[in-house]
Amino acid sequence: MIHIVLYEPEIPQNTGNIARTCAAAGATLHLVRPFSFELSDRYLKRAGLDYFNMVRIVVHDDFEACRDDCPGLPMFFFTTKGARPYTSFVYSADAMLVFGKETRGLPEALLRKHPDRCARIPMLSGARSLNLSNSVAVALYEALRQNDFAGLQDTSGLSGRDEAASRWADYL
Repeated sequence: MIHIVLYEPEIPQNTGNIARTCAAAGATLHLVRPFSFELSDRYLKRAGLDYFNMVRIVVHDDFEACRDDCPGLPMFFFTTKGARPYTSFVYSADAMLVFGKETRGLPEALLRKHPDRCARIPMLSGARSLNLSNSVAVALYEALRQNDFAGLQDTSGLSGRDEAASRWADYL
């Protein structure tokens, strides 16, 4: 199972969106304190919709506690300062994908300890960063793809929206 680690998240809506993504993907969500909202925050719950019963959330008092609670699991640090694109890494099925706070990212001291595990999502020059929940989705689904989407639904059926889809086809 892939692990998503949010280091001191600041925006409850992002965390709620990420919880929903983790629920749909079967990933565990780790939240590293301090964060600037309560877990009972209405914006967090609204963004996560009714998916909170489907996601495992683990709260850690600090990053060291997170690392200590998950000994031996490989960690990858997502940062705009990474030298390698995220697609150049091999993610095991138990990888921990670590993301920083929305306003400042991960601490440089942490990144300096793990320069060979700093992953970057390519962007145009001048773009500071992607939204945190988008970054998590990009990285998580790459890790899942590399592991053949293990445990996820691999077939699809029509949702019953055939009529609406055929109307949209008229516009294409």
